[in-house]
Amino acid sequence: MAQATAKLTNYRQSPRKVRLIADLIRGKSVERAIALLANLPKRGAEPMQKLVKSAVANAKAPASELYISGIQVNGGLVFKRQMPRARGRASLIRKKTSIITLALEQKAPTPRKTSGQEK
Repeated sequence: MAQATAKLTNYRQSPRKVRLIADLIRGKSVERAIALLANLPKRGAEPMQKLVKSAVANAKAPASELYISGIQVNGGLVFKRQMPRARGRASLIRKKTSIITLALEQKAPTPRKTSGQEK
């Protein structure tokens, strides 16, 4: 069974929003996942689609034989910025990033059914 991985680090979108997309394609075949991501109206769909295609290239196997065995979205760096507020104060703005790790595996061959004459 061939296994391939791909990783996207410091993607500038919060992990909570990216997990919605990851949950949608988890466990699906690669062809179905790419089709879903192509029609999804979320900002993170395009980078996720590129990540799936990158993992397929790393697998060195046809996309029709692969499925998404695992996808993880973790928090990355947090950029801290300040916004001016009343009375000379400043409030903190946290700009979150995500680390996406994707794993593909080859589908197990389905056993053929034999005719009803077994001894």
